[in-house]
Amino acid sequence: MSVPGIILWLLTVFLSSWAVPLAAQWIDLPQSGPKTKDGAIDLKAPVPLAADGESDLSGLWAIDAKGFSETLSDYVAGGLPMQLWAQALLDERQLTGAGGVPTARCLPPGIPMLIIGTIAHPMKIIQQRGSIIMLYEYFGGFRQVYLDGRKPIKDPNPTWMGYSTGLWNGKDLVVETTGFNGRIWLDTAGHPATDALHLSERFTRVDYGHMTVRMTIDDPQAYTKPWTAVVNMHLVTEGDLIEYVCNENERDTAHTR
Repeated sequence: MSVPGIILWLLTVFLSSWAVPLAAQWIDLPQSGPKTKDGAIDLKAPVPLAADGESDLSGLWAIDAKGFSETLSDYVAGGLPMQLWAQALLDERQLTGAGGVPTARCLPPGIPMLIIGTIAHPMKIIQQRGSIIMLYEYFGGFRQVYLDGRKPIKDPNPTWMGYSTGLWNGKDLVVETTGFNGRIWLDTAGHPATDALHLSERFTRVDYGHMTVRMTIDDPQAYTKPWTAVVNMHLVTEGDLIEYVCNENERDTAHTR
């Protein structure tokens, strides 16, 4: 990754970390759950189970700053296995300060940018039989992960979020997503994705208060081989999602180049 790209990533981490206290505001409404002797939520308690015996991923989650930093170090240390045209596009985007990022025009961030965005804006997982709903505070995004055995759509209507199906592998939830529109950026640094993107995610709830998400990017049109990023998440024990609006009185576009 070029020096401007690294600086942009670091700036993103700083601004996102600074914004964390502003997210998930509510009037002092703590979540229920296992408690320690002093009455706090016991984040190291065992993983809760759903009615069907699978891990219950339900809750309000945010990315640990440390987890985000580890993902950042993976980018910086070895770079990504990029096709030549994708590297050239990344370089171009970084020369312009990533001003063309879709979110600057209030367009959806897509995945995995939405997941990375949870460092500042939490996500809520609602688990039910046959499907899991993921609500993202960032840009008001949402996903439906179907667990009813349906197969991926062969000729999908391309979308920003794609189409997600999942299954349980032991206590881990494995989600496969395809059907992207080729317009998303993988991150604010400008790594591109095409409509050939196949995103694989493995959600592992380690204990009551911690979860690991492994994201494998397989986009043969933009990268020479699949690559993986890992983020660590923690349960947000107070508050809830708040409204996020980016479509009225938007003034950023005129200042991007």
